[in-house]
Amino acid sequence: MRIAALREEVLEANLEIVRRGLVLYTFGNASGYDPAEGLVAIKPSGVPFEKLRPEDMVVTDLEGRIVEGTLRPSSDLDTHLEIYRNFRGVRGVVHTHSTYATAFAQARREIPCLGTTHADYFHGPVPVTEPLGEEEIRKGYELNTGRAIVRRFAALDPLTQPGVLVASHGPFTWGRSPLQAAMHAVLLEEIARMAALTLALKPDAAPIARPLHDEHFLRKHGPQARYGQG
Repeated sequence: MRIAALREEVLEANLEIVRRGLVLYTFGNASGYDPAEGLVAIKPSGVPFEKLRPEDMVVTDLEGRIVEGTLRPSSDLDTHLEIYRNFRGVRGVVHTHSTYATAFAQARREIPCLGTTHADYFHGPVPVTEPLGEEEIRKGYELNTGRAIVRRFAALDPLTQPGVLVASHGPFTWGRSPLQAAMHAVLLEEIARMAALTLALKPDAAPIARPLHDEHFLRKHGPQARYGQG
């Protein structure tokens, strides 16, 4: 029953990134992790989103061994698994090639926090990984992509900065559920769009002051958060 529920959640996250205009054709994928079962469900490789059903989500263990499913998992599976193995509390991962976030990734440029929209969801600039070396690309590319993400977060908290730009590739986001990971993908794209427009208007735009950044992030996500009705 837990696997069925996980597959439903992962399907919904995949459909959400389509609804929000973050994917073209079969680009992009979402996954979810159930730590109680030690299982991951992920979009199958190359299947059009409009044809996806819950039972199409491929279920694997944390080492990538298929537990349930007849289709091949996403080619990005090893990147997702490396994130789950290393980022405590992460239960969903999303990868897209959304336009503005991917543009920053291709420029190998982090997204600075230029305003409070960014500060509401990312407690710092959106980081970018170091480019992979030739050997890392040729042998174990997806796994090494995950390792590059983990290295980049050696001094960062993935739960307060829920996304990264993989150099020359695109964004990965995560969250406490597959749907929250999808929400962070939507927000990251909007933050990237705002940053690109701001820098086009004012190339020397400076990041907002740290007290303002902290105030906006912590009032939503801090121990004494006061945003919303919860």
